[in-house]
Amino acid sequence: MKLSARDAAGYFARPDPTRTGILIFGADAMRVALKRQELIAALIGPQGEEEMRLSRMTGADLRKEPARVLDALKATGFFPGPRVTFVEEATDAAAPAITAALEDWQDGDAQLVVTAGQLNARSKLRKAFEDHRNAYAVGIYDDPPTRAEIEATLRKAGVQNINNDAMDALNALARAVDPGDFAQTVEKVALYAGTDPVTTEAIDACAPASTEAEMDDLLAIVAEGRAPELGPMLRRLEAQGVTPVTLCIQATRHFRALHTAAADPGGPGQGIARLRPPVFGPRRDRMLRQAQNWGMHRLEGALSELIETDLKLRSAAQTAPAMALMERTLIRVAMRGRQ
Repeated sequence: MKLSARDAAGYFARPDPTRTGILIFGADAMRVALKRQELIAALIGPQGEEEMRLSRMTGADLRKEPARVLDALKATGFFPGPRVTFVEEATDAAAPAITAALEDWQDGDAQLVVTAGQLNARSKLRKAFEDHRNAYAVGIYDDPPTRAEIEATLRKAGVQNINNDAMDALNALARAVDPGDFAQTVEKVALYAGTDPVTTEAIDACAPASTEAEMDDLLAIVAEGRAPELGPMLRRLEAQGVTPVTLCIQATRHFRALHTAAADPGGPGQGIARLRPPVFGPRRDRMLRQAQNWGMHRLEGALSELIETDLKLRSAAQTAPAMALMERTLIRVAMRGRQ
């Protein structure tokens, strides 16, 4: 049976132990893993793995030993309590073994939990669970977490006292970072705030500064007019495989955000607060200073240079080395910031 995304959050927190099993699939391995961890913990409890009530295997294992999954479902544990057989990284190649296990499952057997990457509607593995009368299949997509999921993360971390502004900031953060990073941030906030109410200041202090720290460092060098520091940072990013076009796109995006903030009728502070995706912590403070220092009109000049360079990089008539062209443009923009 299909389990809708709306019902999945409640089921992962309070799963039905009488079900044959569940397939959790999706393109984002982190999101799938977090849901799987929550489900298995709810099924067997915190001591389940220590008490050997959890059997683990991979989809590749089943290609070599198809009977392994059925043996694990039927095995009797030494400790009493519910049991789980977990198959990770399953593909359609493992579908015959898993389908046979679903058909032979009986009351008292372990519950089967299977995770997989993105599966299309014709997938044999997906159909095995969707067509089963006592098993579920649920797709995990890159949608922002719901209010209920955010509140569940807060409860798990022990966060109870939080004001409306801080809750709005957490909602924005949840849309901007990966689920794993968000859960870690909430845990840090809980430790940071302790028994005090959670505030936006606490969230700013604990939020990840950036998921692309070196790129942010480069953009800060340009926006703060530190042209002599550009060369070494560009060489480092180039060695990591960052292309000139990517650099141009990121720089244009950064200066467009600064221009949006500087042009806001309420001032750069209000403009920074309205940026989407939102920025937090030290990075927000730094961008605010940059917007204030540049001003709207000089930022328009910087954007013109970056857009012109973007067109040259994408032109078939471009003859100069692309990285050298990008470096010269960034140096000229950085020098503008010092005027």
